[in-house]
Amino acid sequence: MKALAFIIALVAAPALAQTPSEAALAASERLQEARGILEAADGRSDRVAALTETVRAYEDGLAALRDGLRRAAIRQRTLETDLAARSDEVARLLAVLQTMGRAPAPILFLHPSGPTGTARSGMMLAEVTPALQDEVTALRSKLEEVAVLRSLQTDALAVLEDGLDGAQEARAALSAAISNRTDLPQRFLNDPVQTAILLASAETLDAFATGLTETHANAGPDASTVKGAIPLPVAGQVIRQFNEADAAGIERPGILIATRPRALVATPVSATIRYAGPLLDYGTVVILEPAADTLWVIAGLAEAFGEVGQIVPDGTPIGLMGGVITNAQAILNESAQGSAGERTETLYLEVRDGQSAVNPAEWFALQ
Repeated sequence: MKALAFIIALVAAPALAQTPSEAALAASERLQEARGILEAADGRSDRVAALTETVRAYEDGLAALRDGLRRAAIRQRTLETDLAARSDEVARLLAVLQTMGRAPAPILFLHPSGPTGTARSGMMLAEVTPALQDEVTALRSKLEEVAVLRSLQTDALAVLEDGLDGAQEARAALSAAISNRTDLPQRFLNDPVQTAILLASAETLDAFATGLTETHANAGPDASTVKGAIPLPVAGQVIRQFNEADAAGIERPGILIATRPRALVATPVSATIRYAGPLLDYGTVVILEPAADTLWVIAGLAEAFGEVGQIVPDGTPIGLMGGVITNAQAILNESAQGSAGERTETLYLEVRDGQSAVNPAEWFALQ
């Protein structure tokens, strides 16, 4: 596939240094690279790490391709609008070129008034020709760019379909690999009876988190040395800040992160899994203990990975977001029309130090 051969530069070079077509082509190659990583993952000793890298490569490639295609569509519309607006000018230019092309070369340099007129016309022609040539070159460049952008839109459908299939395959393989993993250290053994009693008695997240803090209160991994500079557990944008009211006027002591459907959620630092499963009206929740007396409540997942009591190193997947993956044709339509809102899923993140919730900005780099 021709488009697939052009791309990784998007990851290595600034987007502003690329044309829209180069950006989209670079993203396609990123997807092709992800396919190679997926095929090699079966032979890696740490298959979970290999598949995590694969899923992220697909997520980055698809996001970059969508952005590149959107920019390409905007550029194509701009060029076509400009060419349409200059149709009369282009027609006159073509007429001049056709007239010059039909006239014998010697006649072009002769003037009816004699040698003086010929000299003057030659001087005028010498002045006009470079400008005319510049117009022709600019017109040819725009027409060629429109042709490239149209070709890119045609090739992109196959690239997107392959990328979406590969990402789905990588997520399924990652889920299976995590389920089969038994090499992670255990800080404590899960007590399902105690957890069930705590769930039944807790009417709020606050009560449940307080109960967790009071049980298994042994020191966990200490992430306090990087406090304030920790990346978010999912790629996305913070859309609601700490204690900011939502549309219904409800305030929650956490932040809300908008992210893409089926995005991978991973722990940014080493932590102990204190809870994983459904919780009240928060959906599927993972609660991590990155330091003594500190809990991170990560809610809104569709799937949770890992077992209670496991110590997971930084970068370990702990879940997947829900939502429906847009099909390839819908992505192309969205790109042609402009962004229709890619980040349709939301992840809730709450940080608890001791018995109270604190602003996640104290721990995470939100900007």
